[in-house]
Amino acid sequence: MQIGGVSQSTEKIPRKGRGAATNRTGRFEPQSRDAFEDGWWQEDPPDRIATSLSIDATRTIIARNDSPDVGFDQSINPYRGCEHGCIYCFARPSHAYLGLSPGLDFETRLFCKPDAAKLLDAELRHPKYRCRVIAMGTNTDPYQPVERTQRIMRSILEVLNAFNHPISIVTKSALVVRDLDILGPMAAKGLANVGISVTTLDAELARKMEPRAATPARRVAAIKALAQAGVPTAVMVAPVIPGLTDHELERIMEAAREAGAHRAAYVLLRMPHEIKHLFEEWLRAHAPLKAEHVMSLMRQMHGGRAYDSTFGHRQRGSGPYAQLLARRFEVACQRAGFEGRDALELDTTQFRPPALGGQLDLTF
Repeated sequence: MQIGGVSQSTEKIPRKGRGAATNRTGRFEPQSRDAFEDGWWQEDPPDRIATSLSIDATRTIIARNDSPDVGFDQSINPYRGCEHGCIYCFARPSHAYLGLSPGLDFETRLFCKPDAAKLLDAELRHPKYRCRVIAMGTNTDPYQPVERTQRIMRSILEVLNAFNHPISIVTKSALVVRDLDILGPMAAKGLANVGISVTTLDAELARKMEPRAATPARRVAAIKALAQAGVPTAVMVAPVIPGLTDHELERIMEAAREAGAHRAAYVLLRMPHEIKHLFEEWLRAHAPLKAEHVMSLMRQMHGGRAYDSTFGHRQRGSGPYAQLLARRFEVACQRAGFEGRDALELDTTQFRPPALGGQLDLTF
């Protein structure tokens, strides 16, 4: 049976190395398809699903937003889809815009932007461009596994470094330390900071929930390497999943602080669009005894719904449990000695396009 380009059995069972159990049809498709047992299934599904990588022939590279509850207004995403396969990833619904599934398609059918550095160079040289911090890792992870061979993130950093352009990165990959030779000098000039996302310190849970992401131990080690190289580094306890990972909040923050993290932040689990169904499928497959409790707590924190997308509410929730979580975070910050929660301000005054062909650029 083929659903959304991925062969799958009628059973909603986990696939080895993948987060989603199914390939649920995207919300924009005219027809919804689901697998069911009709007695004709004759072959076992493949244990592994290969990753495909296609070219995203975008003509611009800087994306802009006006969301009031995020700390940036422009970002770059070198990849669409993410091989990390994190079941909770709030970027999953974006694959529906491509006519693909936010389920298995999102983590197996990837798109890359090989011309990203060239496009970025051109956009930064435009006479009307005004320098503001560029955020990366705000949608899909720029250091996901395919970056090892594609090196698109590396090429973007080279351009930003040449322009003295500030960048703020969020990732859950230890691959970020590969680029310390660029990030270190940029950070010394106040042009770079990094946030490392740590959801759990339980390696077994992480393997099921974030199957192709770096292990928790490697992420903590990445925090240490970044901090030792002089790169301001924050720990992002994200997402916090009530009833499943929230009991680890303080331990994660303590481990990150010991490794050298200077700031901390947390984000509550977000389940827009198809994610609530995919995540509940995952819960029932991997944590069946906790599934009802987790979903109940999420509804308590969102006014009776699994998710509320209201700005200012979606990342923290409301109600007694959300208030308790916020208070625990504040106390943990004080005990660990973290600096203020406000993002480190990066320097935009050094921005200047490098000369072309040896001729000085007089436009800045």
